[in-house]
Amino acid sequence: MPEILVSTQSAVPTVVLRDSAGDVVLPALWLRARSPDPSQRDAVTGQRLMNPHLLPDDLTLTSARAQGGQLHLGFSDGFSGWYDAAELIEGAVLTEGCPEAQIWRADIARKPVYAWPDLQNEAVLLAALDDFIRLGFLLINQTPVQADSILAIAQHFGFVRTTNFGSFFEVYSRPDSNDLAYRPVALGPHTDNPYRTPVPGIQLLQCLQNETSGGFSTLVDSLAVAEQVRAEDPAGFDLLSRVPVRFEYRDASTQLVAVKPMIELDGKGAMTGVHYSPRLDDIPLMSESDTRAYHAARKRLGTLFEDPKFELHFRLNPGELMMFDNNRVLHGRTAFNTAEGHRQLQGCYIDRDGPRSRYRVLKRKLS
Repeated sequence: MPEILVSTQSAVPTVVLRDSAGDVVLPALWLRARSPDPSQRDAVTGQRLMNPHLLPDDLTLTSARAQGGQLHLGFSDGFSGWYDAAELIEGAVLTEGCPEAQIWRADIARKPVYAWPDLQNEAVLLAALDDFIRLGFLLINQTPVQADSILAIAQHFGFVRTTNFGSFFEVYSRPDSNDLAYRPVALGPHTDNPYRTPVPGIQLLQCLQNETSGGFSTLVDSLAVAEQVRAEDPAGFDLLSRVPVRFEYRDASTQLVAVKPMIELDGKGAMTGVHYSPRLDDIPLMSESDTRAYHAARKRLGTLFEDPKFELHFRLNPGELMMFDNNRVLHGRTAFNTAEGHRQLQGCYIDRDGPRSRYRVLKRKLS
């Protein structure tokens, strides 16, 4: 169990974080910036009233004492105040306060399936949010199927993002449409809108009507696929995560362009997802050898995305909805025959941080 210790044996006191990994001295600048004192932070918002960027470079501790889980610290700039040891321990861990991603394949033991009426219960919603953050997708049934009902469902999880397609969009076959999603052709696993900055974080797709025998939906976890590519071809994975690619979409009134690597890493170097859409990307200009290596890695990535070992394959019926992290989980569909009947879905986007915010708030409330 981590603990905070105070040492005053030397001329300059020290505050130490001790855990199973050993002892870490907490720097004076780090401590000073974390003061919860009302003169330093607003009591309602928690936002700082002082600018820690302007603290003296040579700031030191001048006094320190522990008392019943609290620390009283004094600093060389003249400030002194009380600190909560538990809050310092919590602040020492660089985390978003959400569950870690859990990689899955097509043989996933339990699919995250929920009924819309049950999600009105906060405890059930918290469980669903936990599943979504870990797995990157949810399957929801018994949803209302009015023309814009998807917006109310989306707002239950986060904040709707409006694009040039509107606040929500209808997906059904229509000739001469401005996107292949509105044709009856098969769509391989892909990221929606990789040409945007930022890419829409989360997509909801809800079935309103499906009279066809085809049009099966697919989902695949890019983290699982990329993990295998990295194991097989580390140099190729490095190219895919480092070399920027141009993605573009255009129609009569819109031209959107984004330049970014195909594999997305976070600030700590951990993979968070992909920008993958063979219909929209350009191969970057590189040397002959790098081009071949890049192409081989990209081909392997795409092949594994459609491998039955990785790809979930299911039918969406009226009232059923899939919600997925558009950066992490690729989606697609099989072809369908419009002569068999009408197939219509509606979709919308929400920002990626919405479900994570709701998770933190509900977890705090229900705890």
